[in-house]
Amino acid sequence: MLDKKIKILFRHRSMEMGGVEKVLLGLLNNLDPDKFEMTVCLTLNQGKLRDEFPKHIRKVYLTDGKEDFSGNSLLQKFQLVKRRLKLRKLKNNPAIADRLINDTFDIEIGMDYRDYDAILNSTNKNSKKIGWFHSEINVPKFQPLVPDILKSFPQFDYMVYCSHKIKDMMHQHYPDLSYPEESVIINPIPIEEIKRKAEEKLENFPEGPVFVSIGRLHSRKGYHKLIEAHTRLINDGFHHTIIVIGDGGEMKNLKEQTAANNVEKTFILAGNQMNPYPYIKKADYFVLSSESEAWPLVIAEALILQKPIIATNVGDVGLMIKDRETGYLISYDTDEMYNGLKAFLTDPALVLHIRENLRNIESQFDNKKIFDSVENMIETLHKK
Repeated sequence: MLDKKIKILFRHRSMEMGGVEKVLLGLLNNLDPDKFEMTVCLTLNQGKLRDEFPKHIRKVYLTDGKEDFSGNSLLQKFQLVKRRLKLRKLKNNPAIADRLINDTFDIEIGMDYRDYDAILNSTNKNSKKIGWFHSEINVPKFQPLVPDILKSFPQFDYMVYCSHKIKDMMHQHYPDLSYPEESVIINPIPIEEIKRKAEEKLENFPEGPVFVSIGRLHSRKGYHKLIEAHTRLINDGFHHTIIVIGDGGEMKNLKEQTAANNVEKTFILAGNQMNPYPYIKKADYFVLSSESEAWPLVIAEALILQKPIIATNVGDVGLMIKDRETGYLISYDTDEMYNGLKAFLTDPALVLHIRENLRNIESQFDNKKIFDSVENMIETLHKK
């Protein structure tokens, strides 16, 4: 007979379409339900992936998502203010959230830095606390958050980094911090699911050559630079289309930029798509233009669908792609983006060489090993 199940609480802000959310879903779908009883608590019941949890997972949320707000804009503003006040109250009094969750746990996990306070301020003092860290600590726009993150780290029982680069960078910048026990566990990839979903049909796909990119519309994703590089190529007579799947705060700015550059028809901002994989499969190439990343799931997804990739050499991208062998690495620079795109458009021998090398690429992703290491980490910590 099995010992009593280990009770785990995952805390996360919301379920928008992003890498951290996919990691969370990967864990919920693959950790052994005979060993673990799992609950997820969302701060906001919001995002395209909010109903994607497996049946055996208990889901709790603290506030309604925008999807459940009124269609009336005045009423919606009132609901937003009400939600903001409730969130402030929850932050100041963690006991309220714990009463709503209404259970105690052996292990509490914060899926990214935005969830750390909720985990560390939990009224359940006997649980072991695990943090997951996905961010490059030296990114300029990240700096206002760094003092609180540094305060949080020593309070955890265990810290998981999703890439070697993220862990090394943390220790390099803050060598004197009192670090908890820690390890690197790279993000799991649902290989068969990606391949299956990629078969879905797409209507009205542009004629080639087509580059696709997937990411939240945030300034550090570098889409403003990609628009500049794209515009130069179009003006220089190199016909191609770039489709960006994703939504976020930069949508308005990027739309204005494409309009000002007269490239709205060739640089397509397609918004969030519940299933982005057919876009990768149908495109000729994939492009990642980010200023910073950790271990980007989207690169692994594009590799599994055997797409030649142009990517900025940030985070662990250089470990995932061999330059000019399984992809094309560039720095975060408009000229380099221009040269990378141009190389794929004008050098068929290079593209063919990369395509050949992608044929057996999925063997580098060993999911079983990843989930085994997460289970082992949780079980070992629970025994302590």
